Amino acid sequence: MAVRKLKPVTPGQRHRVVASFDDITSSAPEKSLLRPLQRSGGRNNDGKMTMRYIGGGHKKKYRIIDFARNKDGMGATVKTIEYDPNRSARIALVVYEDGEKRYIIAPAGLKVGQEIRSGNGVAPEVGNCLSLGEIPLGTLVHNIELQPGKGGAMARSAGSYAQLTSRDGKYAIIKLPSGESRMILTTCRATIGTVSNPDHGLVRSGKAGRTRWLGRRPRVRGVVMNPVDHPMGGGEGRASGGHPRSRKGLYAKGMKTRRKKNPSTRFIIESRKK
Repeated sequence: MAVRKLKPVTPGQRHRVVASFDDITSSAPEKSLLRPLQRSGGRNNDGKMTMRYIGGGHKKKYRIIDFARNKDGMGATVKTIEYDPNRSARIALVVYEDGEKRYIIAPAGLKVGQEIRSGNGVAPEVGNCLSLGEIPLGTLVHNIELQPGKGGAMARSAGSYAQLTSRDGKYAIIKLPSGESRMILTTCRATIGTVSNPDHGLVRSGKAGRTRWLGRRPRVRGVVMNPVDHPMGGGEGRASGGHPRSRKGLYAKGMKTRRKKNPSTRFIIESRKK
């Protein structure tokens, strides 16, 4: 997949870079796999704003994605590659031999008509899902489980992948997109290949209104607020605001926020911060 730059016939198109959508094969989603998606506008059950800069946006429905890939011993044929408004990656509609339809995260290179499988003893080919204990070392994987049977949780966004570097007993060592190396049980599953839509980071909206269509309201800097609204607000003239900090007064730009007693720390071999 690639991106294309539009001819600047309007101010909003001058700097716009859009996805080419060459890999999309269907524009109509599978109705049986759609669910309503309610918007909160950043408000809680009392109507109080608890998350700023959220609101508006185009109406959309949620696509139910099979992150677990737990239908073993049965082949599935890729029917369509579709756009999902809820995520940056493309999704693929697969039809199993018994007629069941499911959506999966589409890996790069997956084609319509291709057959994919999941379970033990499956060949390590693009789109197949198998346990980390059976995947060859050095393979690029995505949609990685953290707990056996719970479903993939890591490396699911557009263009992301992780690498299986080694195995030590019942643990596999994975190098994640952030640069972190951590141990995961070899009984956990992962899907072979990298996630589709790798050029997602090159897309530029071109105008503020297109960001509003996505449900994102304008983000206001703390230094231009009043002292009652933000710790960095106030001052005469264009004050810098002092040391960067959050609205609650916590230091930003380098302060460690990870809990020291986090249980998963013992599985991290190399931190993402060198």
